Amino acid sequence: MATASRPRLVRGWHCVYDMHYHLVFTVKYRRALLDPQVVAELTRISREIQERYEFQIETLGADSDHVHLLCAAHPKVAAGQIARIYKSLSARELFKALPSLRKQLWGGAFWTSSYFAATVGQFGGYESVRRYVEEQGHRPEDWNLWLEFPPPTDE
Repeated sequence: MATASRPRLVRGWHCVYDMHYHLVFTVKYRRALLDPQVVAELTRISREIQERYEFQIETLGADSDHVHLLCAAHPKVAAGQIARIYKSLSARELFKALPSLRKQLWGGAFWTSSYFAATVGQFGGYESVRRYVEEQGHRPEDWNLWLEFPPPTDE
């Protein structure tokens, strides 16, 4: 689900758009359940979800307890709609495909009730977010803090 470069403008019937969302969903109770088998299944499920709905998952990245999505969507599709659809369908399909997950979570939910959503900017932000999402699970633990608070430079 990775893309090599920034997509071009999309032309609809009544609009031209370039809408991208960065979404983050956390596993319930912050359980470290996103192992390679679960991520592979989640990737398969994600492809099926995007075929049925009006958004495209451009990049999916997972750490042990949360997943990042970089999505493109028509302006009429809100980030909240994508989150609701993705969380409900992916949880249902994960529990169906991997019943052992249900034993590690109680209450019938795979994801927490909250999520993170941000629009991705046009000038430089897209590539930065895409790389960040792709590098989930393959980075030093303090990398996230480094992005927010870069170390001082000797100038």
